[in-house]
Amino acid sequence: MSAAPVAVPAQMSDLDAELLNIAQELLARVWQQDRHEVATALRTADGRIHTGVHVEGSCRRSSICAEGVALGTARGALAPGAPLAVTSVVSVQIKPAGQFRIIAPCGVCRELISDYCPDATVWITTVDDDRPAAFRALDLLPQKSRRRW
Repeated sequence: MSAAPVAVPAQMSDLDAELLNIAQELLARVWQQDRHEVATALRTADGRIHTGVHVEGSCRRSSICAEGVALGTARGALAPGAPLAVTSVVSVQIKPAGQFRIIAPCGVCRELISDYCPDATVWITTVDDDRPAAFRALDLLPQKSRRRW
């Protein structure tokens, strides 16, 4: 799929811009309408980058979000007992106009990211001014219940 890339926001670090580029390259390679429409790239505290692709099922409930795939991949790459420490998350989607867009994780993925990495930086496109901005994962869920693991 050929789509116009997102302009790197001025306030985005070079490390997070790398995640944005990786997510866009991945989605451009695997995009399939109604099947694989979102890609995520995240960085763990050790500097490694992990990716995930949205996998749509014929029964919507069986679908898996790109963020969850990326988190699972990151966890699987860790040594036994090592904590999952994610520093940044960037997810992209291709809009119908053929333009990449940074998107916010769905509510379930916000819960998942904040459960494992409450201080991770999550990039979203804001609703009010339609601009990419960084938020702390936990701040995307005001008054979130905190489960002790």
